[in-house]
Amino acid sequence: MDIKTQLKKDRVEAMRNKDEVAKNALAMALTAIQRAEVAGKEAKELTDTEVLNILKKEVAQRKDSAEAFAQGGRDDLVKKELAEADVLAKYLPQPLSEAELDEIVKTEVAKAEAELGEKPQMRQMGMIVKAVNAVAAGRADGKTVAEKVKAALA
Repeated sequence: MDIKTQLKKDRVEAMRNKDEVAKNALAMALTAIQRAEVAGKEAKELTDTEVLNILKKEVAQRKDSAEAFAQGGRDDLVKKELAEADVLAKYLPQPLSEAELDEIVKTEVAKAEAELGEKPQMRQMGMIVKAVNAVAAGRADGKTVAEKVKAALA
């Protein structure tokens, strides 16, 4: 079952169970997916990878909102946003551990070194970050990947 279908099924289940947090989070995620599908010149069905990217954005948005609400002293809204983020996070793949990410970075740096015939320089950082992101397949934060590659090249 694809992710979008699962989201729809779980939204119906949340409505039956009168779970307002899950219902709202899933409804807003499905709206974001639908908006992405109709954006551009012609409507298209999104792949699971594209749906996962949208879900990641939705989770990040809620965490950012919770942070802003916390600074404003709105604890009630902080709880709501974090609860919705937790609901959506269940659909995301399990993130890589620090050790797993370090191993991928080390492997990709070694591959780049083999291709270049010398230790990669900072100017090859973008190429290595792109390779690490391809292997991580969305299971690692881009900022963390960039920091780890930069440290490995330094």
